[in-house]
Amino acid sequence: MIGKKRRLGKILKHGRTLIVPMDHGVSKPEEGLEDIDRILEEIDGYVDAVVLHKGVVKYSNALENFSGALIIHLSASTSLSPDPNDKRVVGSVERALALGADAVSVHLNLSSATENRQLEEIGKLADECDAYGIPMLAMVYPRGNVEANINTVKHAARVAYEIGADIVKVPYVENFREVVRNCRIPVVVAGGSKDSEEALYTKIQKAIASGAAGAAVGRNVFGNRDPKRVALNLYSIIHGEIAELIV
Repeated sequence: MIGKKRRLGKILKHGRTLIVPMDHGVSKPEEGLEDIDRILEEIDGYVDAVVLHKGVVKYSNALENFSGALIIHLSASTSLSPDPNDKRVVGSVERALALGADAVSVHLNLSSATENRQLEEIGKLADECDAYGIPMLAMVYPRGNVEANINTVKHAARVAYEIGADIVKVPYVENFREVVRNCRIPVVVAGGSKDSEEALYTKIQKAIASGAAGAAVGRNVFGNRDPKRVALNLYSIIHGEIAELIV
């Protein structure tokens, strides 16, 4: 699968990656996403990949010259739905490739009412990704009748590995090394809800020290007044390029 290996190499630099998801606008309007092209231009060169929905990609003027990898998100639900945890597939691998994607991403909510259907759909998409030689990032969260703890997050990462994903994104929990040890694909931690920069950097540092391959940080980057600076600090933590963070 040389095509998949080449595409993965664009996302994972020496086994590490900083991904900035900006797919949140389907769920609900998020402050900071009013002009995604502006964010792309500001963080270019300081992130390894971004996650976007196909419509944003279709109408973007900045992606043509963006140096990072493009991951197109195939899952969606809105906050107005009777069940926001019911993620639906709203795109295809073939269409993502036509739009220039280096990878696709999918979302699975474990313990949700529609977990079985989501699992079935994502399993089929994993096979399609193998057929087309494109990596799949699985965003797997314990959401529904369970909370995120070491056991449920470890299970979430393992599910992604077992169904054929190439990278998995899960919430950070203490004893994260157990999560990594039970998963044979790169594990990245979610940035989570908007937090203080100090708390964010501490979490990512602990995750990297525990064996995580990187982080997928959205709101804490695009929602910051200076997304370039936050992205640079995160990139430095993950790739170990500078000794001091920029305040």
